Amino acid sequence: MDHSGHGHAGHPGHDSHPGHGGGWSRTTWRTAAQATLHCLTGCAVGEVLGMVIGTAAGLSNGPTVVISIALAFVFGYALTMRGVLRAQVPVRQALKIALAADTVSIAVMEVIDNTVMVGVPGALNAGLGDALFWGSLAFSLVAAFLLTTPVNRWMIGRGKGHAVVHAFH
Repeated sequence: MDHSGHGHAGHPGHDSHPGHGGGWSRTTWRTAAQATLHCLTGCAVGEVLGMVIGTAAGLSNGPTVVISIALAFVFGYALTMRGVLRAQVPVRQALKIALAADTVSIAVMEVIDNTVMVGVPGALNAGLGDALFWGSLAFSLVAAFLLTTPVNRWMIGRGKGHAVVHAFH
């Protein structure tokens, strides 16, 4: 995002933000993709770690998926909180901001990506050295990104989701 515009402390004015006066039609796909990629980064770390832990420990699909989802939320929120805390926001408020910014996005991503992992025959039962495991996981993350971006575009256009974090950039 170009921060050379007008507004407070080098931050563009609110009219240039998605969700401020323009709604869905003024929210760019690029903005939505950047928000989704930001969210996906934290989700992917948690998801991959959860899948690796579950697979390495020989857990069944259920516990592996639960661990992956839990870690995806933890890492997704942590990534957002890191940026908000840099703006010297108290921890409690930063957590509330992260919850408001990322909950829907992470939830949508997790539904998509875990559905793919469970739906690909043998993916969760494949070993960590198996291309089926890693290929399915990579495909699931790409699918999650592609299907969550429109959701984020819609939310940002309404001043929700990642739009609540913009004040702290």
